[in-house]
Amino acid sequence: MAPANGVETSAWVVERPAPIASGPLRLVERTTDLPGPYELLLRVRACGVCRTDLHLAEGDLPPRRPRCTPGHEVVGEVIAAGPSVRDHGVGDRVGAAWLAGTCGRCRYCRSGRENLCPESRYTGWDIHGGFADHILVDARYVYRLPEGWSDEDAAPLLCAGIIGYRALQRADLPPGGRLGIYGFGASAHLTAQLAVAGGAGVHVVTRSPRAQGLALELGAASAGADAPPCPLDSAILFAPAGSLVPAALEALDRGGTLAIAGIHLSAIPQLDYERHLFQERTVRSVTANTREDGRAFLADVARLRPVVRVTRYPMRQADQALIDLATGQVTGVAVLVNG
Repeated sequence: MAPANGVETSAWVVERPAPIASGPLRLVERTTDLPGPYELLLRVRACGVCRTDLHLAEGDLPPRRPRCTPGHEVVGEVIAAGPSVRDHGVGDRVGAAWLAGTCGRCRYCRSGRENLCPESRYTGWDIHGGFADHILVDARYVYRLPEGWSDEDAAPLLCAGIIGYRALQRADLPPGGRLGIYGFGASAHLTAQLAVAGGAGVHVVTRSPRAQGLALELGAASAGADAPPCPLDSAILFAPAGSLVPAALEALDRGGTLAIAGIHLSAIPQLDYERHLFQERTVRSVTANTREDGRAFLADVARLRPVVRVTRYPMRQADQALIDLATGQVTGVAVLVNG
C-alpha cells in the first residue's frame, strides 16, 4: 500500500550531463507523489538500460527537466491507481515505455501518428523514469505484458523491442528480402529475430566479435565488420554513427530503404547522389512509436518468443551499467533489477 502522502523513493538522477566515466549520475532520496486521476504509482521491478539513457547522461540529448531520472523500459507493479483508471488495478504487472503522453488533439494524434505529436512527453526525459524504486505514469500509456516472461526479459521489449519493430516497418522490407543491420545491441538483437522469423536474410555489420557471434546464433545469414556480402533490399542503422550512413546507402540495391533508428546521430558525411541515393534509394528516420506499434509488437512477442540476451545489474549499479554500455561491454541488453 502507498502511504497517504506519497512514497519515499531511491532514484538515480542526472546531476549534470557529462561523459559517463566522470560520474554525471547521483543516487538520491525523494518523495514520489500519489497518482492523479489517470495515473498509476508503480513499484519498479526491473528497468532496461537504453543508449538513449546514455545520451541523456552525457548531454547528447539535452535535458528537459533538471535532475531527471533516466529509464524508459520499466516493468512495475501497480501499488496505487487514480480514481479514473479502469483498466489496471493494484497488484497488476505493467510496462511503461518511452512514449509517456500526447495531446490527443493535434492532426498527428487524430490521424494515428501520435509519435509525431508536438506535445509528446517521454519517460526518463520529460517525466522521471525507471532508474528508481518507484515511478508515476499515465495509465493510458502503459502496456499489459505477455505471460511467461520474467521481469528482466520483459523490460527490453518496452523500447529496444518496440522501436526495433517500428524501424523494421519503416525499412519497408519486402517478403523474403535481404536486411542489413548496422550495430548489434539491445534493439538490433530483437529486431533481427523478427526479420528472420518473417523469412528475411539478415546481414549484420558490427565490429564486436561477441556481437557477431550472437547475431549468427540468433539466425543471421552473415555477421562481420565489413560490407554485407550481397546487395540489400532494406537496412536499419542502430549504431548512433552518422559515418555509417553512406556505407549503408551504398550497400542498398535499387529501390532499397535505409531506416535510421536512433534519437541521436553523429554528423553524416557528405553524400554523393549517384553512389548513395540514385536508383530510388530512400532514407527514413524513426521517431518514437505509437501505442499501436507497442501493442502489435507485444502480440508478435507472445507468438514468436524471441530470445532476450540480458546482462543483469542491481539498481544500485545503474552508473556502472551505463559505463559498460558506453565501452562496449554489454552484449545484448543491460537490465537493472530491484530487490
